[in-house]
Amino acid sequence: MSKYLLLFCFLQIPLFAFSQQKFDNLEYSKNILNFKGASTKSDDRSSLVFTDKGAWFGFGFLEPGISKIGFSGPFLLTEQNGFWLSPDYFFLILHNDGPHLAIDWSKDKLSQKSYNSHLEQVFQSDKVAVKQELLFQSGHTAIMRTRITNLDSTEKKYKYYYVCNSLPNNFSIFESHSRLKITSDKSNALGYISFLNQKPEFNDKNNKTISSPLILSLKPNESYDDIIGITFIYPQYNTEMELKKLDDLNFDFLLDSLKKDKDSQLQKLISRKKKIYSDDKYSKLISKCVLTLQTNHRIAAEGLHHQGLFPSYNSNYFNGFWAWDSWKHAAALALFDPELAKDQVRAMFDYQQADGFIPDCIFPDTIHESNNYRNTKPPLSAWAVWKIYTETVDKDFLKEMYPKIIKYHNWWYENRDHDNDRIAEYGSADGSLIAAKWESGMDNAVRFDDSKILKNKDNAYSLDQESVDLNSFLYLEKTLLGKMAKILDLKNESKAFQSEAKSLKSRIQVQFWDDEKGWFFDTSLDGLIKNENMGSEGWIPLWTEVADKHQARVLKDKMMSENIFNTFVPLPTLSADNPEFKPDNGYWRGPVWIDQSWFGINGLEKYGFREEAEKLAHKLIHNAEGVLDTGKAIRENYQPLNGKGLEAQNFSWSAAHYLMLIMKD
Repeated sequence: MSKYLLLFCFLQIPLFAFSQQKFDNLEYSKNILNFKGASTKSDDRSSLVFTDKGAWFGFGFLEPGISKIGFSGPFLLTEQNGFWLSPDYFFLILHNDGPHLAIDWSKDKLSQKSYNSHLEQVFQSDKVAVKQELLFQSGHTAIMRTRITNLDSTEKKYKYYYVCNSLPNNFSIFESHSRLKITSDKSNALGYISFLNQKPEFNDKNNKTISSPLILSLKPNESYDDIIGITFIYPQYNTEMELKKLDDLNFDFLLDSLKKDKDSQLQKLISRKKKIYSDDKYSKLISKCVLTLQTNHRIAAEGLHHQGLFPSYNSNYFNGFWAWDSWKHAAALALFDPELAKDQVRAMFDYQQADGFIPDCIFPDTIHESNNYRNTKPPLSAWAVWKIYTETVDKDFLKEMYPKIIKYHNWWYENRDHDNDRIAEYGSADGSLIAAKWESGMDNAVRFDDSKILKNKDNAYSLDQESVDLNSFLYLEKTLLGKMAKILDLKNESKAFQSEAKSLKSRIQVQFWDDEKGWFFDTSLDGLIKNENMGSEGWIPLWTEVADKHQARVLKDKMMSENIFNTFVPLPTLSADNPEFKPDNGYWRGPVWIDQSWFGINGLEKYGFREEAEKLAHKLIHNAEGVLDTGKAIRENYQPLNGKGLEAQNFSWSAAHYLMLIMKD
């Protein structure tokens, strides 16, 4: 495989033509997230890392000033829920003809750019330039190309080789078929480093792996390309086939294909922006949302039988799939990657039990963390499937999921209806109060402070309160199941669901509404005592279109009140006038969660309160720390009074709902 290229060689017309293509939409993603920084601690997650195609490993940039030509990482999500193999495992040593380095780190220029498609960096002196690009060929393999260009007016000689830093104790490295093979005693995944130009060597003396030094003779403006393939692959995949792809690699074609795909992806979304978001800064936000979702994407591996999204790879307890996170991710993914959206839904239904139950969360490796069967999560799967259907009109997918959703829907009434009145409660499978709170998704919400647990039957327990959000979600599910049944020519089932939905709607409007307080509240099992803590659950009847017009107007007024919910970053999970309001680290007792805010804003839109919805959306976007700033990550939640980002960074469902907020519904 020839690696010599002339920068201005007009014989390679297809490659020259590629270089002239403009990817205007892709430009919105330039440096939209900050991938600079490498940790000296193996489990440090403060730095963001770039991944693509669902890979279980990623890379970033070394900080400017570090005297190494290379990328940070890899950061391995195959290993102990996230582990830096090295701060800078592959770095290039480049000498002039002699012992001196060709790059003077104290004087020479460094440019680092990231895009949704790839990473690139250029190190340049007056005499030589080194350009490195890194992209993902697949969910198993990343490719790094290094291009060395002689900028001098005379022919120059260079010596170059790669140094690979020593590995942690639980890793082993050895040569295998002209590649370096990496194994770990804590993971089933195998690593392969393929130096496509040269044979790697292992130097036991200093415990470092190096490639064989090569001497280059480059004429003025002549370039030399070197390529390394980095593969981390699970045993369930065909390693031989994956490595064979490197033999036929065309880097330029692959890079331009990626650019084209990512540009088209962004163009599709940008063309669907609401008119009020015509400014370029919102196109940049779209690219940030997409890249956030992209870096949390994981292909199927071990216990995860379909691909999907982590909530955030930056937190070691989020290395799995959660039920209601999955439904929310899928609803946004349907806008630009419907096949991934479908698999995100399937991933959770892979673990559906015979009685219809879906676990709270599932993990790739249950040695590190067990799947949670203690509780499930709020029923939003029908909404996710319906969003996918409206984008794809895929009747086969609807047919696949319909009976599974019905089983899950019926499970609630068979296991979470203590008094058998067809109004459900949150609960748990193990009888614990904490798991019952988890089931709501709002773990420490004030409305559960005085809750008690009641036994329904073996492995089925309920809280002693009926929740307005849960029953509103079940109403929406009945409505959507009715629509699905109609499309699938199941007329009787469609009518039955429509009838159930109509009855439930009337009951919610009466039982959970307090006209004096002007809010929907959870109630006691008999519906007579209301839990008078105004929280985000109270506007869910807007989003599911359960509220009547009068209730909607009253809810709107409360949501627009600056003393209650219209805070600096609006729609906190607990009203700002509640004595228990904790805006800083209150989790579900005050901070703003973007999914809940979106439910409220989208609900206002559905009832025709567009001006109010736009005002809240503007504050949600502009006042939350870093959302519109280049480089800053989207956070798990936000402080409602000052906008500070809280909890995990690079959070998937926040990105998903910001994306949906900007899109035409």
